[in-house]
Amino acid sequence: MKVTNMEGSQERNPTALRPALVERFLEMLSAERGASANTLDAYSRDLAHFGNFIGGRQRRLDEATTVDVTDFISQMVAEGLAASSRARRLSALKQFYRFLIAEGIRSDDPASLVGGPKREAALPKTLSVDEVDRLLETAKRKVNVGRESQRSKALRLHCLLEILYATGMRVSELVALKRSALVGDERILTIKGKGGRQRMVPLNNAAQAALASYIQDRDLAAAKDGDRGANSPWLFPSWSQQGHLTRQRLAQELKALAKDAAIETNRVSPHVLRHAFASHLIERGADVRSVQKLLGHADIATTQVYTHLRESHLRKVVQDHHPLGERQRVDS
Repeated sequence: MKVTNMEGSQERNPTALRPALVERFLEMLSAERGASANTLDAYSRDLAHFGNFIGGRQRRLDEATTVDVTDFISQMVAEGLAASSRARRLSALKQFYRFLIAEGIRSDDPASLVGGPKREAALPKTLSVDEVDRLLETAKRKVNVGRESQRSKALRLHCLLEILYATGMRVSELVALKRSALVGDERILTIKGKGGRQRMVPLNNAAQAALASYIQDRDLAAAKDGDRGANSPWLFPSWSQQGHLTRQRLAQELKALAKDAAIETNRVSPHVLRHAFASHLIERGADVRSVQKLLGHADIATTQVYTHLRESHLRKVVQDHHPLGERQRVDS
């Protein structure tokens, strides 16, 4: 039996796919569930992989059987695909076939009886308070060195980091902030999050000061040089296709800053600062519901993972400082 390699060529067998059905499914996810562009792209790729797989069996997506789905999972295991990736692809299939049932295209779900891989609950990567302080101090120090153009870039990065750590925003929310987000109380940011849901998050004094310095520098540069930022609706304008700073560029600048702050670069990313914001709040006794609202999580279960971080932190405190912990270390 011929099986198309799922990580290889993206060439699609025309008998395997039903583009119109896939497009309708993706449109439903976008319109009814507010799925992001990244989510839609991931689902599209996942369905394409399965479509290629059953294309080797001369069947289309809407003709798949439970055996097809089971064999697809087995093929992913044989190829060494991570459990998280296998679970995501199976989830895409389950949602797709539930959609086909709802549309009256199928009467059964070939993926319903297929169990997903067991995944260990991975705790979010985070940084200590001291490490975040080192990052922020390093960013602040860079504002006062170098040429004027370097100072503007350093002001922007310092502002971005202060806001990230003060609010726990998603990086996609941060780089796409509009000037209008600052209208009203300067101590509050209005954020448009996933699914178009809006929330308000407070800015601490450090973030307010960094933001004020950045805006003053940006507006002066725009007035002096006719920079694109003069008429841009974005808070962090750039010459990118989107018109604003990209997530990738911010991640690159943060990696370079981490190196200067003597922190392993593979431990630092914008999303890690979001985790640090949440975990540091939980460690200091913040209630989960409040942190959920600040992070913009639709489901509190997503936020509750940070309580596990607090438990790990408390265990380490006991291990490091309790007499029993001292005896255990000696015995070991």
